[in-house]
Amino acid sequence: MAHSARTDCPELPDFSLLKRLAQRSAHLPQHEVDKLYKVEHKPVVSTSDQLCFLIRPRIQTVKWIYVANADKAAGRFRRYKIIFTPRKFYACEAMLEEQGIFGEVTTDEWSFCLLPLDDDVISMELPEFFRDNFLAGDQRWVRTAGSALHLLHSLYGPFSKLYGIGRCSKMAYESWREQVEEGEQTARRAEIGKVFLIDRDVDFVTPLCSQVVYEGLVDDIFRIKCGCVEFGPDVTSSDKSLKVMLNSQDKVFNEIRNEHFSNVFGFLSQKARNLQGAYDKRRGMDIKQMKAFVSEELKGLKQEHRLLSMHIGASESIMKKKTKQDFQELLKTEHSLLEGFEIRESISFLEEHISRQVSRLSGRINNRLLSPTGLLPKDYRSLKAQYLQSYGADHLLTFSNLRQAGLLAEQPAGEALSAMESKVGKLVNDKTAGKLTDAFSSLARKSNFRALSRKLNLVPKSDEEYDLRVPRDMAYIFSGAYVLLSCKLVEQVLERDGWTGMDEVTRLLNGHEFAVTADARTQGDARRVVLVMFLGGCTFSEISALRFLGREKGYKFIVVTTAITNSSRLIESLLGNQI
Repeated sequence: MAHSARTDCPELPDFSLLKRLAQRSAHLPQHEVDKLYKVEHKPVVSTSDQLCFLIRPRIQTVKWIYVANADKAAGRFRRYKIIFTPRKFYACEAMLEEQGIFGEVTTDEWSFCLLPLDDDVISMELPEFFRDNFLAGDQRWVRTAGSALHLLHSLYGPFSKLYGIGRCSKMAYESWREQVEEGEQTARRAEIGKVFLIDRDVDFVTPLCSQVVYEGLVDDIFRIKCGCVEFGPDVTSSDKSLKVMLNSQDKVFNEIRNEHFSNVFGFLSQKARNLQGAYDKRRGMDIKQMKAFVSEELKGLKQEHRLLSMHIGASESIMKKKTKQDFQELLKTEHSLLEGFEIRESISFLEEHISRQVSRLSGRINNRLLSPTGLLPKDYRSLKAQYLQSYGADHLLTFSNLRQAGLLAEQPAGEALSAMESKVGKLVNDKTAGKLTDAFSSLARKSNFRALSRKLNLVPKSDEEYDLRVPRDMAYIFSGAYVLLSCKLVEQVLERDGWTGMDEVTRLLNGHEFAVTADARTQGDARRVVLVMFLGGCTFSEISALRFLGREKGYKFIVVTTAITNSSRLIESLLGNQI
């Protein structure tokens, strides 16, 4: 790899995970690593005689490593090494052999599977986990999830109890158990008491809802990658972009990250007044007091001022973009769909956004929130036809993927009220009969989500006022309209110490639930520490909800996820044009 002073070196590319690790490490230069390049579908222009590729075990990425063949044709000989992370798969080595470069390279694997994003959030950074497992049925990452759990067990275990729901969660638990039995048993003081594993397909509604807590909105608008976000000139009020890490070390961000967005501006305004008051203290100081102020407080105040300006700029940018996107109308439509009311008006809203092509993601709204109740066949066909006309027939495969993954549901033909509908149809004109038929169908054909909503009280009564400044439950995450299903399950299982009395709920969720006592010796504070592992991705809204639940119930939640996700990432992972 080339040295930064050489003319053949491009700017350091933004491959966030490796870059973040490299910036904090002094070991790379010590091992004669001169420059980092992003692996792309083009030759590496370098004068170095050694190249090392650190890549994910993906077939497409392996296809890009054809430099060895190019060098051989040019009569140049270099040493090549490929390090797969977090695992090395046979399929990748087979692809190297197919390309004729297997004998020219050496391969290895780096079992890096956990990246701490914050004090209570750990990511495996495997965004492909969702598509591979829940769409393609490829279970190769399950062992990696089990290994991540085993690593945490070896460092902070033993766990007292493990709960879980979902097919993938059960397989990850079994993989973890096998690794524990195969490894050495060492006695240590437990720091994590309970573990809860949950599959993403247990709750698709939550990640498809528009996020309204501050951290979730920042992720939706600016895309947080590996704990970092890039704010553009519209936020920084300059001609340059700014990359920052968002975590609890940012004092301003830490206080507003879990707040509903409607409360953020009030908090920032009060913070600005307090900051101005702290600056004003320097008036009337003598020399000694001024010296102490400069050495002890001024630096911290300037840092806080910079952070405050940045988050005010981000909030203003969010407000402008959401206003342009008819955000309030979108939230109203989502809430109506969750409650099961005004279905016809909601579908009209979707049709309008599709025809206007408001934005690439707004055009996909019909794929996002119609899964809770399912679509009537005629509405499904109509929306599908309009979408394909607006965005192209290449999304036919996308629709197939959405249905296969369970994100887009079409209600089956109903039979329960057909006789009543027939009688009503004889009494009124055709137009009115059609509306009544839709109403009957909406009442008669309810999906599992509606039944789950009643059982777990996921959708609070709309006639009750909800004070977002003083939230009373996790529903504040979505403006009081919806309690997150995934987090509600965690709450219920912890209260009941298992799945007892939740037979109907687990049946509606297709089962695969388990509750296992692993080590009853855990005592003290560790019993209140709960590790929640999301297989298939977790949203910042769910993290905020668990933090709220922890404060209310006296738990300390640690979230482990295969990747951070949101509605955009979830839908993009199912696009039909992916290889």
